[in-house]
Amino acid sequence: MDQDFIKELGYKALDSRLKRISDRMSHDVRKFYKEQNIDVEPNWYLVFMLLQKNKEMSIIDIAEPLGYSHPSVVAIVKKMAEKNYLHIRKDSTDKRKQMVSLTEKAQNMLPQLEQIWDSCENAILQVLSDELGILAYLDGIDSQLKNESFHDRFKKQYLKKI
Repeated sequence: MDQDFIKELGYKALDSRLKRISDRMSHDVRKFYKEQNIDVEPNWYLVFMLLQKNKEMSIIDIAEPLGYSHPSVVAIVKKMAEKNYLHIRKDSTDKRKQMVSLTEKAQNMLPQLEQIWDSCENAILQVLSDELGILAYLDGIDSQLKNESFHDRFKKQYLKKI
């Protein structure tokens, strides 16, 4: 049976199709990290990159530019700290705020990780055949959903039918 039900559904399964692509890529990056004996998760690279650029940030300051929820960043940061990639300290002026920075272990890993991320970028470009129009489409979708949530959009459509 050669059918691809998600593909067959077309735009109705857009979220599932994007998730499937993302899962495949993450799985393969995780597999490569294991082969290289690197105890890093694929979804950590954005936090690595932000902290490399900004040295120290609060959880909220990490979540905001990524568009991630506070709880999901807390979970990522916790796992990274458990593996000794992040140092977490209480802010000196606001004890409720946690400040996050890269550890020496993370700093030492960055050159190797950057090579891996660069290779991933090149592989993505290869898959896209250097056609980056998809990014413009994704930007448009992102922008539309910031202007009006998907929840509000489909709720309006649903209410028109009842």
